[in-house]
Amino acid sequence: MGGICECSSHSVNGIVELFIETFDDRGVAVGRNLQSGVRLRPVDLAREHGLSTQAIRNYEAGDILPACERTPHGYRTYTDLHAQALRAFLALVPGHSHQTAVAIMQAINRDATDDALRLVDESHSQLLEDRPTLDAVERALRDLEPTAEPQPTRSESTAAEPGTVSIGLLAGRLGLQPATLRKWERAGLVRPHRSPQTGYRVYDEADVRDARLTHQLRRGGYLLQQISPLIAQVRTAGGLEPLAAALHDWHGQLSGRGRAMLSGATEMDRYLRDRV
Repeated sequence: MGGICECSSHSVNGIVELFIETFDDRGVAVGRNLQSGVRLRPVDLAREHGLSTQAIRNYEAGDILPACERTPHGYRTYTDLHAQALRAFLALVPGHSHQTAVAIMQAINRDATDDALRLVDESHSQLLEDRPTLDAVERALRDLEPTAEPQPTRSESTAAEPGTVSIGLLAGRLGLQPATLRKWERAGLVRPHRSPQTGYRVYDEADVRDARLTHQLRRGGYLLQQISPLIAQVRTAGGLEPLAAALHDWHGQLSGRGRAMLSGATEMDRYLRDRV
């Protein structure tokens, strides 16, 4: 129940409004105006989450919180419903992203619950896709590890650059047509450069790595647009070995997202029940 009480007052045009501030079991401040009954102020909502009062006003303006009432002197009046809406929004963000959490709350507040639930379903669907994608990357890395790339002989290489291979040689190693490598290049999956001597495409060690990983994932049934962000992660990590070390963290992130979605669903359900 309520704990320590504190008194404060506001004066507008010579009229003093007296507040008695109590705190509930969560330590949330509950402001009681002796003239107009129990209510919450922006600072009361903000304090629970370490937010600024301006953030509370922004959330209301953005329809993340339902519209509040005003006192005769212009003060915003919030209720327990607003407090629960804020808890629901902040709980949804870690699992669904800020943008999606905003859209979910806006849908609820305009009484479009089905739209809100559809957005939740889409986030769960994305998480469900991410898990097998991670498994596919791990399998592809395991398939790549045992194979060391042979260096081209002088007669094999037409690249005229040390440490590089031609499109024909790389396609032959992978069992592909050169046209396939050119298609992957257009999709940004491999990035060969042109030999200044011949003008032909040449593939360095990183290009060969990307082509091999793309080949493994394509064999696993993944589309080019699904492979593209994975290749970008390999490049960002600096190669396959650093990426393999990051896969454990990726597993943790997916698990964390799943648990965050559960927490968000709990607070969202409370808000939906409170609105009835």
